[in-house]
Formats: sequence, C-alpha cells, structure tokens
Amino acid sequence: MPMERSNSSSGSSSNSSPSAAASRRLRCSSASVVSIQCLKGSSKGDEWTGGMLQTGDIVEELQLGTTIHKAPFKNGGAGLQKLFHQAYKISSTSVHVRVRRGSDKFAELHACLVPNQAAGRKQYMLRSIDDPNYAVGFTDRFEDECLDLQVSRTARMMDALRATPIQNGYVSYQWPRRAAEMAGVPNSRTSYSMLFLPIASHKSTLGYSDIDDTIARANTWLGASQASGVPIILINIQTESLLTKISGEMASCSVQTGSLISDLSNIANASLYGFEDYHGVDIGVVRAVRLWFSPLTTEFPIEIKIKDNDTKLGFSISRTHEGFIYISSVLEGDEYASSAQSGLGDLFMEASRRKKLLVVSKISHQKVLPWLVSPTGAIRCYDTVSVSQKLSLHRHAKMPILIHVFLWDRLVGVPKCRSVTSGRSLEELIWCV
Repeated sequence: MPMERSNSSSGSSSNSSPSAAASRRLRCSSASVVSIQCLKGSSKGDEWTGGMLQTGDIVEELQLGTTIHKAPFKNGGAGLQKLFHQAYKISSTSVHVRVRRGSDKFAELHACLVPNQAAGRKQYMLRSIDDPNYAVGFTDRFEDECLDLQVSRTARMMDALRATPIQNGYVSYQWPRRAAEMAGVPNSRTSYSMLFLPIASHKSTLGYSDIDDTIARANTWLGASQASGVPIILINIQTESLLTKISGEMASCSVQTGSLISDLSNIANASLYGFEDYHGVDIGVVRAVRLWFSPLTTEFPIEIKIKDNDTKLGFSISRTHEGFIYISSVLEGDEYASSAQSGLGDLFMEASRRKKLLVVSKISHQKVLPWLVSPTGAIRCYDTVSVSQKLSLHRHAKMPILIHVFLWDRLVGVPKCRSVTSGRSLEELIWCV
C-alpha cells in the first residue's frame, strides 16, 4: 500500500490546504510499523475470527527458524523481505509470527515461508501450516492506519461477503464405466438444464464423436445422478447448434445450395459440420445436446438463521461424481443448533431414510448445480471448498443463509415455520405440493 510521506519544503507546505497540512501532521505523529496484509482467505473464512491474523494487525515479533526478531524492524517491510530471502535460500522456512491488535490483544500464526510471485522477485509471503489456503504478506503502514483498519473489521467483512465468489472448475469423469452401469435409464421431466458438448475423438474424420454418442452420455449422466440419490427427472433432451470457425479437412462436409438434400443426409448424425459463407469463410456448426431436468417434485427454500453464539453451522456439504452439491451430514443431539432450528436436520434424516440425497440447488439465490460437460468429458460444477467458504462467511457475518433443496415426494414433512419456542414436531409440519 503506498504511503503518503511529507518531504516538501516549507514554501510548498504554505500553499497546501489546512486539512492537508493537518493530515500530514497526524501521519507524522504516528509511528511507521510493519503490518499484516491478508492475501488469501482460509477455506472456512477463519481469518475473520479473533484467533487468526487480519489485515491491519501490527507485527511485534518474528521467529525465523531459531532466530527471533522484534519490532521495530530495520528498514521495515523491505528489511523483513531481505531476512525472508536469506532464510529461504538455506531452506529455513518455518516462521512464527506474533502480532498486536489494538493496545492489549495479541494473535499468533505458525506458517511456512513461500515465494509471493504476484509481488515480484525476492518477495515472500506466509502460508498457514493448518490451512494452506490462508496466506498473509507484510506491508509498511502508519500505526494510526493499522488501528483504523482494525476498527473497520465488520465493514470489511461485509465487503468480503459480497465480493467472495463461489468458484468452479472441471472434474474428470469415468464415462465408459458409468455408461456400462447405467444402461437403459428411463426418461422423466425438468426445468434446469445441462449442456453436453461432443467429445473430441480421433476415430471420427471431423474430430468429434457423433450426436448419438453425445445423447448417450447425457442419458448416462441423468441415470447415474438418479442412482446416486439425486431426486431429479428428465423433461426434455434436444440438440443445440453452436457456431465456430473451421478450416482444412473440417470444412470438407460443406452445405452447397445445389446439393442441399444430399448434404443434409450426410450430416444428420454428425456433431460437427461446416459450410462456406459468401465471404469465403469456413463456418463450423457444433451440435451439442441440452438435457432439461427438474427436482422429483419441487424446489424448497430453507432459511438458516445465525445466532451470536454460533461457532459452527451444524452441517457439512459434499459433491457427487455428477457435480451435484448436497448436505452430507448434520450435527445431531443439539436442538439449539442453527441446522436443527431451521428444520434442516429433520429433512436430512427423512432424506436418508428414503435413500435420497438432500441436493442443494441454490445458495442465497445463486445456482450451484452443474451446467456443462466439456469436449474432454469433464463436468463443469461448483467447488465444495469455495461453497463452504461462502457459508462460513455468512456465519462470521451473522447473515442468514437461504438455501434451496430438491424434494423427492409430494407429501413430505418440511420446516415450514419451525422454531424453538413453538415446540412443534415435524409430523405437525406437513406440506403438500
């Protein structure tokens, strides 16, 4: 973070505004310190708890290997980076940091010294031993700036809650094995969709598998999802044309005006065909398959309210091979837990009894269902670590969590208005579609 330092002459200072001069006097009266800059959040958002280092914490002591360095540090942050570089060269990467928060609160971190490539050469950061996702750096600040950052923790936490995305990626999938296991899957109905792109294949002259193979993989994905306990049904399956540029052998299957009927018969089962536009550009048409699906009966919202004394949400999530996020376990024996008071625990037990998964379709109105299969066969879906981090940020910020789950029966007990004070049982809370 760039710092404002006053090096101007008295003549130039006289031309400054009174407020600017007062600001410079305030900064000059505050000592320069080395402070923490949080670079990467933990997988559970624990950097917002009091026990972990936060942006604005003042570094009081560093232990590199067996050597202890105490504030004030020579040459500030630059001096620390020089010490880090020397330690890293001799593979002394164990670091213990002690920081001050305010005037009388302290926190510590045991971390590993690693290069910070984003900051440039010979720059280093600390990665937590307990949570490799959590990393901090060091920067020079005035002490008053650090104190201001510390008191703005709540506002910064709310900004982090709004700005933190749920990340996604690709996961590998054993298509041949699952296809053999799930042969003859029955059709059903839907309102969400999954797009299947044709698989790249060296056996085809056009480099992609045919449309029948893409449809077969769509049916395999649906059947495997249902067999794992995901309560969904199929409503429709359709081809979808996507335009791309092609050249060379890919353009050999061209649609000519004079031979339209014969060309259409040749491309009836192709996943990729080409034609030439009036500019002479070879255009390719990729034929993907879109599968529409829906929950077995309906999608139901559950609001989980967070209390001030909550230390955990009371449930955990996992992901199926097909890319669905689901509730994998719920804390038992604590009727005052957030998961129990929302009715999530009772619904989870009912799903387990029916041998169904309690699939999460939305978190705070953001869809977390899988949506794409790439030409390599990988399924595009949401990352469970990222979802857990988002849920934990809700808990730290004391913000209610609204999740939508798939129901599997038209007559099922669901938490319509469950509360601790009402004392109503699940059997009294019957909701019918």
